[in-house]
Amino acid sequence: MTTIYDFDAETIGGQPAPMENYQGKVLLIVNTASKCGLTPQFKGLEKLYEDLKDRGLEILGFPCNQFANQDPGSNEKIEEFCQMNYGVSFPMHAKIDVNGAKTHPLFKHLKEKAPGFMGTRQIKWNFTKFLVNDEGEVLKRFAPTDTPEQIRSAIEQVLPE
Repeated sequence: MTTIYDFDAETIGGQPAPMENYQGKVLLIVNTASKCGLTPQFKGLEKLYEDLKDRGLEILGFPCNQFANQDPGSNEKIEEFCQMNYGVSFPMHAKIDVNGAKTHPLFKHLKEKAPGFMGTRQIKWNFTKFLVNDEGEVLKRFAPTDTPEQIRSAIEQVLPE
């Protein structure tokens, strides 16, 4: 059975970031954007991370420029923006595609395991979130408008006590 640990990514700084590095952690995987109306969710995501990382939560951000050109900058500019404006300390990754022919394999897997509304496989917008348990199984997809505060209890339910 394929889990998210079978995939590789790249950090926003260009280093290899195999998903197997996160074995045993509960993950919230998010496609992000720096110039979106939902960008302030970075603040809530950082709060979740600060509050729950010691209980085993990792939040993984994946910038994407596929929605209305809302993350056009380089990885370096995106990283700088996230740190300066929102104090993001959770792992950010290199910019990727989440839809279309160049969809990152990790997001192909996430979309297959947790389809959206009416079974859609597409990501509809920035800040779509996927919850993955500590065994690498994709549990749930949250809509872009589901705020970090609204999904906190769902995350806490799968964290170890």
